[in-house]
Amino acid sequence: MSDGADPIAGRLTEYGHELTARVYYADTDFSGAVYHARYLEFLERGRSDFLRLAGVHHAELEAGQAGETLYWVVRHMDIEFRASGRIDDLLSIQTRVASLSGARIRMLQRIGRGDTDLIVAKVEAALINANGRPRRFPKEWAELFAPRS
Repeated sequence: MSDGADPIAGRLTEYGHELTARVYYADTDFSGAVYHARYLEFLERGRSDFLRLAGVHHAELEAGQAGETLYWVVRHMDIEFRASGRIDDLLSIQTRVASLSGARIRMLQRIGRGDTDLIVAKVEAALINANGRPRRFPKEWAELFAPRS
C-alpha cells in the first residue's frame, strides 16, 4: 500500500478514498450544468484512484501479475442525482467499500460540492479473467478493501 496520498490520485481516508476534481466547460451541457454522463467518469476516476493508492494497478492485473490476466468490471450501478454541479465547481468524489465477497465488491460513492450531495451511487464491481469468468479477489486484498465505517 502506498502512503495514501498523491497530488493527482487524491488521498486515502479513514472511510476509503477522496478525490478532488474541477468542473470544466467540457463537463457541462448547454445549460451550464454538469452533463449527467460526466458523473460516471468522475465516479470511475474515484474508484480507479482508490485502487491505485491501495496498491492495485490495472496495468499489472492486465499483465498477469496476479497469476492470470484480470479485469475490473462494473456489474451494477444505482445512481441518485440530487443537485447539479456547475462550471469551475470543485467536486469531492468519495469512495468507500460497503462489502467484499468472492468476486464482488460493493462500493458507495458520493460526489459533492461542499456539504451538498450532487450524486450518491451504489456500485457493484467484479473481477473477471480474460475469458470473462469471475475470479475471487486475492486474499491479500481482503484487508485492503475491508469496509470502514
